[in-house]
Amino acid sequence: MRKVLISLASAIAVTATFGAAPVSAADSPLDPAVQAIKSFYATLIDTMKRGKELGLEGRAKELKPATESAFDLAEITRLSIGPSWSGISDDQRKALVDAMERVTVFQYAKNFSKFNGEQFVVSPDAKPRSDDKIVESKLVSSDGNSVAFNYRMHPVDGHWKVVDVYLNGNISQLALRRADFSSTVQKFGPTGLVAKLNEMVDKDSSGQ
Repeated sequence: MRKVLISLASAIAVTATFGAAPVSAADSPLDPAVQAIKSFYATLIDTMKRGKELGLEGRAKELKPATESAFDLAEITRLSIGPSWSGISDDQRKALVDAMERVTVFQYAKNFSKFNGEQFVVSPDAKPRSDDKIVESKLVSSDGNSVAFNYRMHPVDGHWKVVDVYLNGNISQLALRRADFSSTVQKFGPTGLVAKLNEMVDKDSSGQ
């Protein structure tokens, strides 16, 4: 399970030493997929600037609506679990999605805890990939070093939402965790995976 937890956190753990700079509404692109990412970053920046004041729980509370808006958590959970999803009940699916959301929110809240003046840079042009889009972004530190991470997005009820994050620009987060999620569900059932994910968040929370 250690691999599961590491892979869940990996998309954002690479940015733990970086911060972010505000994105001006005046230069917001017209592409709605790009705008969705920039909107998420704007909320993330705000929580970082108030990081100490808010604390971990406060940052998580602030980030929850933005995460729900930017990420298709149900589809991310389904794709992460793989074929086993078809045999999972509706109640178990909801519990898994809720656990995935909790992990995602708390990982962002934990790893983006303060603002140090670095910048999020988002490409203004989303790249089509079949029916999806790829939105490219990077974090640029004050010394010019950068970390790239891109988003695969698809339309959900008229809105563009994230279904995968590419670490360093090309390493799929879904691919990193799919084997671990699937294996955990096969060995311990959906409730076992829910318990493990919630345990990770509880451990992080108690350490703050």
